[in-house]
Amino acid sequence: MAPSLRRQQDHWLGNFTAMACDCQLLIRTEERAQAQRLLEAAVNRTAAIEAKYSRYRHDNLCHRINHSEGQPVAIDAETHRLLSFADTCYRLSDGLFDLTAGVLNQLWRFDGTGQVPAQQAIDAMLTRVGWDKVQWNPDWIILPEGMALDFGGIGKEYAVDCVAALMTQLAPQVRVLVNFGGDLALSGPAQPPWQVGITPSEKNRTLTRIPLSHGALATSGDTQRCLNHQGVRYSHLLNPKTGWATQGGPRQLTVAGATCLQAGLLSSLALLHGADAEAFIQAQGVRYWITP
Repeated sequence: MAPSLRRQQDHWLGNFTAMACDCQLLIRTEERAQAQRLLEAAVNRTAAIEAKYSRYRHDNLCHRINHSEGQPVAIDAETHRLLSFADTCYRLSDGLFDLTAGVLNQLWRFDGTGQVPAQQAIDAMLTRVGWDKVQWNPDWIILPEGMALDFGGIGKEYAVDCVAALMTQLAPQVRVLVNFGGDLALSGPAQPPWQVGITPSEKNRTLTRIPLSHGALATSGDTQRCLNHQGVRYSHLLNPKTGWATQGGPRQLTVAGATCLQAGLLSSLALLHGADAEAFIQAQGVRYWITP
């Protein structure tokens, strides 16, 4: 879908598609030309991130790393920062956050078939998982043969933060809400707050409204992708330590954070704790909203 811009109440609404989701910019300015410039800048920055880190492309850095057969691949400063963030997350989460866990999606299919992989297949695939097997420094990365990096767990949230920072740089006095598929961050003056709604579930049809004046929100859940097998509902979030899809957690969890990356990490880690998701997120001392 080509980017579009239209007036909506007291702001301009910019729409475009990227990273397999609908992306929106809500821009509080009277000037259409300024809103158009900000939208175009956001589209270009997002496209650059997707072009670089998408695992679905065959002409980018992610593809070169994943097909390097154990040989060093040169990286730039931006990639080193992302790898450093991933390394911190891996260590703080005791391995629950792992950039190499994407290969497990080769076994799990959230397509309505209701089938779970055999334990033997999971055990074999787990030999290809483990961030601690990866070597990297500011200049290069060495990924063992047979392994792969998947930036999907942080890519969208990273893009949201980058676009929000870009909006602040280009128009510090303009209030902008960046929303990529429900993950969002704000830029500009804090007041008045944006009114953000959390989509209700099948069980609870009440719309939750959140006044947000700064920071970010991120949402994780299985309302869109899940698997039902023998009466058990499995989330699409896969545990890199066991190889199994999680179960027993809430349908959706929204977390507030200083950045979208921070909020997204906490919401995903919480759901990976299954039935203990709320206990985990409660212990983090952040604002959160659960959709059962």
